[in-house]
Amino acid sequence: MTSNRVANIPQYVFAKINQKKEALKRSGIDIIDLGMGDPDLPTPKPITNKLINELNHPDNFKYSTFSGCTEFKEAVASFYKTQYNVDLHPETEVLALIGSKEGIAHLPFAVIDKNDYVLTPDPCYGIYRMATYLAGGQNYDMPLTKDCHFKPDLSVIPEEIKQKAKLMYLNYPGNPTAATVNVSFFNKVIDFAQANNILIAHDFAYNMITFDESAPSLLQADNAKNMAVEFGSLSKSYNMTGWRIGYVVGNPEIIRSLSVVKSNMDTSQFLPIQKAAAYALTHDQKAVYDNVEIYRKRSRAMVEGLNAIGMKADPPKGSFYIWAPVPDGYTSEEFAEGMLEHAGVVVTPGSAFGASGEGYFRISLTVPTERLQLAVERMNDHFKMKTVTASNPE
Repeated sequence: MTSNRVANIPQYVFAKINQKKEALKRSGIDIIDLGMGDPDLPTPKPITNKLINELNHPDNFKYSTFSGCTEFKEAVASFYKTQYNVDLHPETEVLALIGSKEGIAHLPFAVIDKNDYVLTPDPCYGIYRMATYLAGGQNYDMPLTKDCHFKPDLSVIPEEIKQKAKLMYLNYPGNPTAATVNVSFFNKVIDFAQANNILIAHDFAYNMITFDESAPSLLQADNAKNMAVEFGSLSKSYNMTGWRIGYVVGNPEIIRSLSVVKSNMDTSQFLPIQKAAAYALTHDQKAVYDNVEIYRKRSRAMVEGLNAIGMKADPPKGSFYIWAPVPDGYTSEEFAEGMLEHAGVVVTPGSAFGASGEGYFRISLTVPTERLQLAVERMNDHFKMKTVTASNPE
């Protein structure tokens, strides 16, 4: 009853994890969920108050324009000018999205044709590969390794692939790697894109969550708007995951093409949500910076805890994830399954993000510090038990 294309899609890794997690919960086990990147912190009160206020206006219950309301698009442009000194035309260089994932998923339908190649970071957020597949394209993985600071080595991409490629995805601050880059790297990417006529899509969902220095926008690179668009979201920085509101900015031709796809798929987001999001982008950002400090403290506690029990982990540079190597003797999936079944701790196996993720696991810092510390204690207890079992077989 389903198409071959859908039948060939593997089960979403988080769906598999959630099935096991719910079964263990039903058996009475206390589960510490460090899997999904869903903030536990509340949406700042001024934003929810703005939403409530907008719900009192009957005109807001009508359809939005397909590209998003003017108030939201102007707010995005104002945010970019304030944060990155990037000028955007609200009507031609900004498009409202129903969350950035939706826009990223629809982009290949707007810019590639069947069997065109898409250059995809590996490991990466799974929607990049799946969107390419659903649009009839071919993925070419660009390995992200610790030796290269989790940046793709563009020099090793074969000439025949560059000739077939139409699009490249990038994501900094990175999920799952928690890596950041500087504008110099983005300048090299744009030079590569222009030389090979490849469009760039930068997933900037974790733009405000950094721990060393602010993350640059791709649009700060020279001539970036000639070749690139950037996807933004209010989900992570403003704790608005369930609100489903995001945007794409940059090259007007790419945005126009994406808007054609979207206008045949949806009618944009609920107006009160757009207007509350506009408020979030243009008013005091203190709550965002306060959230970052909470993630910084959680990160420090978790990294120190992991290293104390012999599990090497580097502090993240951005996002709210820790990307750490699994202990010797385990695959990523074996480690994640062991943590869930024996320690009641959910982590995401690195292999879920691609072949280059094998040997790593991802921790989400979206639970309070005391729960993170308890998770470390359980991990330690499990590995002590494994060691005893291995050294004293029955």
